[in-house]
Amino acid sequence: MSNPDQALLLQIADIFNASAGKLGVVESCTGGGLGSALTSLPGSSDWFEGGLITYSNKVKMKSVYVRESTLEQHGAVSEECVKEMANGGMIALGVDCCLSVSGIAGPGGGSAGKPVGTVWFGLAVRHKSIEAFHHVFDGDREAVRQQAVQAGLTILSKVSLKKAV
Repeated sequence: MSNPDQALLLQIADIFNASAGKLGVVESCTGGGLGSALTSLPGSSDWFEGGLITYSNKVKMKSVYVRESTLEQHGAVSEECVKEMANGGMIALGVDCCLSVSGIAGPGGGSAGKPVGTVWFGLAVRHKSIEAFHHVFDGDREAVRQQAVQAGLTILSKVSLKKAV
């Protein structure tokens, strides 16, 4: 993974330090890239609680309470799944805010409805809301993963500000 955007990381740190809120992540296609980016900032242990890599559907169900029916009806790369991942991650990690990500990084696994590069993000903020965001990224597997990490950081820097964690 490339070096994360330091300005975004500082903005995220400011949000969580100002609110004394704790952040967690639940990752699939990024395989720990978001957690790695967030913890690259010195002092992140003040506001980053941890992350889970839920690559398989089995682990999504067991660790962050994604319903089997959600996976059967919508798939792991869907709005419904990432919302459940974010909410379940917030509970499992005991945090105030949780960002989830699930996508198709490639080179295989895509379809007409969900091409390679399709990535969904979920953001759960305690006592506020659960939102989902959708992107389709270009490039090879590593490019999709890097773009997903960058987009996740951008979501945290903008949406969490509005939610006042």
